[in-house]
Amino acid sequence: MNYFLLFPLLFLALVGSTTSSPVKNKVAIYELTRGEFVVKVTNWGATIVSVILPDSKGKLDDIVLGYDGIGPYINDTTYFGALIGRVANRIANATFTLNDKKYHLYRNDDNNSLHGFPGDVDVFVTYKIDYDFTLNVLMRAVPRTKPTPINLAQHSYWNLAGSGNVLRHRIRLLANHITPVDADLIPTGVIAPVSGTVFDFRDTAELGPRIRRLPGGFDINYVLSGEADGQGVRLAAAVLDSRSGRVLELWTDQPGLQFYTGNFLKAETGKAGRVYGIHAGLCLESQGFPDAVNHPNFPSQIYEPGQVYKHYMLFKFSFIK
Repeated sequence: MNYFLLFPLLFLALVGSTTSSPVKNKVAIYELTRGEFVVKVTNWGATIVSVILPDSKGKLDDIVLGYDGIGPYINDTTYFGALIGRVANRIANATFTLNDKKYHLYRNDDNNSLHGFPGDVDVFVTYKIDYDFTLNVLMRAVPRTKPTPINLAQHSYWNLAGSGNVLRHRIRLLANHITPVDADLIPTGVIAPVSGTVFDFRDTAELGPRIRRLPGGFDINYVLSGEADGQGVRLAAAVLDSRSGRVLELWTDQPGLQFYTGNFLKAETGKAGRVYGIHAGLCLESQGFPDAVNHPNFPSQIYEPGQVYKHYMLFKFSFIK
């Protein structure tokens, strides 16, 4: 069975906005299998459709939110499991300046631009799984014609229990700081410590009590502080569901992590007719810092033509009794 897939994509600059195009093949779902570990992806947006693995007692569940079949993904507005870009997250006022030229982007999030850029970019995404319940995701992007910001993200919604909400999930985030946002969820430019705040997940904590302290839930970028290995890869987050015994670790080479708790999910009908409500899943999106093009103190996301952008994610699954 397959255990390795490569999806080429093309991000095009069109009338101040950005679109993505799948490879010129029939849109389909592909299956990667290693024993009881199954990951399904589609070439529509290089989207993760399913992640199926056993719990601590051997019961199989699909632990990502999504839909049955291809159709709903094509008109999806939740972007379950999709590759997000070319600039994931928000750009303030839908504008930025690069090489003394001001770019006006498509305003699709009130006055801001969400996930949207001069020039064309080739993007390649590789998914690989192994018998030890690991999922490797490697994103690469190369501008063709003009300098451009690039900040890709993988937008899967995780629910380690396989159903219900994630309020009983226990979370650890290896980050000493966040990039606070204003009322429009745009970073202020400050890098603020999490110590003594509701955002401090350096010690493992149950999600539900934290959300009760933060009406609306979490949607914030964390500045990762874990120790990196020789390849620049560090542990970013760990999630535990005591009901199923499943544990998820995310390792990445990116400086930031968007932690999002499904705050805007409202009666979305998904797999097997399940209705996904608020907090039905959580997202762990390694990334560069949001709105970095407008904050010179944030790590740069500008890439020149021919310069290669790389983004690595490793999802490790394990089990506790």
